[in-house]
Amino acid sequence: MYVFQTQKELQHELNKVENKSKNIGFVPTMGALHKGHLSLLEQSLSQNEITVLSIFVNPTQFNNAEDLKKYPRTLEKDVELVEKLNKNILIYAPSVSDIYEGNTISTAFNYDGLENQMEGKHRPGHFDGVGTIVKKLFEIVQPTNAYFGEKDFQQLQIVRKLVAKHKIPVTIVGCKIFRETSGLAMSSRNERLSESARKESKLIYEILSRAKEKFETKSANETVLFVENEFKKHPNFTLEYFEIAAEDTLLTCKRKIKNKKYRAFIAVFIENIRLIDTISLK
Repeated sequence: MYVFQTQKELQHELNKVENKSKNIGFVPTMGALHKGHLSLLEQSLSQNEITVLSIFVNPTQFNNAEDLKKYPRTLEKDVELVEKLNKNILIYAPSVSDIYEGNTISTAFNYDGLENQMEGKHRPGHFDGVGTIVKKLFEIVQPTNAYFGEKDFQQLQIVRKLVAKHKIPVTIVGCKIFRETSGLAMSSRNERLSESARKESKLIYEILSRAKEKFETKSANETVLFVENEFKKHPNFTLEYFEIAAEDTLLTCKRKIKNKKYRAFIAVFIENIRLIDTISLK
C-alpha cells in the first residue's frame, strides 16, 4: 500500500516517467471511509490508470470548533479498507502543516452566489474553506478527473464553479448518493450516532421521498410546509432547513418553471449530530 504524508513524496511518485501519460483519478475525503467513498474509488479505478485518495480533516471548513474536534479520524482502518479494494491506490494523508505550511487560513472565493444558499447561510466561511483545500489538493495532485458524491450537491456545484472560474484543467465527476439499507445517506458522521438514532434517521430519506411525490402536484411552499410539519411530529430531530432550489443556480424555488431541474436539500440534527441529504425532484 502506498501512503504518503507529504506533498513532496506524493508528487515524486506521480512524476515518475512511466506515469507521465497516464490519467489520474482523484477522490478527496476527510477519512472515516465508508462504502460511499469506496464507490467513488471504484469509479475512479474504472476510468483512470492511477487513482489518488486524500485523507485530510480540513480545519478551515469547520465553523464549529467542537465539530472539528469530534470529527472521526480513523486512518489505520481507512488504509485497511482501501487495501482490500485495491493495493495500487495512492493515499495522501498529510498533516495540517504540510497543506497549509504554517498559515492555516482560508482564501475568500466568489462562486457567483452559489455559496450564499443552504449550507452557506448556516455555516459562514465554510465554502471558502472548501475552495481553499480543493484548490490546494488539485495543485498538488494535478488530476485528470476528480470524484465527488452528490450527497454534498451544493459542494459539487461549487467545486465545478471553482474549476471553471480558475481554469483548473480537471473534469469534475458527480457520483450518485450511496445509502444504507434503511435509506440513510452514508456519511462519516453516521458513526457518531447511537444505534437507536441511526435506525430512526431513516426518517430523513423517507420524508424526502414523500416530499418528492408532493412536489409533483403541489407548490414549492406547500412541499416545504409538509416537510416542516412532518419533523414537528418527531421531537428527536431538529430541522435546520429544508429548501427546494434550482440545480444550476441553487436559488430557492418560489414558483415552479416547466423543464427546470429542481432539488430538495435538508439539514437536521439528531443527538446533536448534523446530517444532510438531498434528492432530485425531476
